[in-house]
Amino acid sequence: MMHGPLPDQPDRSNAAAGNGLVATLERGLAFCNNIIVVLSTLALIAACAVLSHSVLTRALFHSANYWQDEAAVFLLVGATFMTAAYVQQQRGHIGIEAFVGLLSPMVNRIRLWLVDVASLLFCAFFAWKSWTLAHEAWVDGQVSNSMWSPPLAIPYVLMASGMTLLCVQILLQIIIPLSGPARR
Repeated sequence: MMHGPLPDQPDRSNAAAGNGLVATLERGLAFCNNIIVVLSTLALIAACAVLSHSVLTRALFHSANYWQDEAAVFLLVGATFMTAAYVQQQRGHIGIEAFVGLLSPMVNRIRLWLVDVASLLFCAFFAWKSWTLAHEAWVDGQVSNSMWSPPLAIPYVLMASGMTLLCVQILLQIIIPLSGPARR
């Protein structure tokens, strides 16, 4: 369930105002995230168009489609991973809120901060492995096993870039409560 700000989360609109570097990084990442959301929206629309074209050409013309499925998958992988930081910025990921109402606001802030730290550790490992996978695909010239044979470095770089942006977003959410006037 996605919703507005939770009662255990203070308004963070000016949370980083006390630290100029953190505030600048937060604004820059928010701007970058907004551009990525627009591009990812276009990628989703393109994936829908490609898959619709694929279905129509198969049904109407009985023609083989060598590139449509992979192109759609590449677009979907890019849209999914590249928008992860935006979703995290909005705190839109699915979370279990069974204990939110039972704990005090201070304990909930600590809980949320600890979840962010654990998430950062996991996502940093995932990003690191994704970059090594992308590097290996680039160096070895790996391509998909289809007749079209696009380079596998494309989806791997999109995956690694998205996870890296997600790590930066989570890192900001870890640092902001510790810096400036948002400290409680």
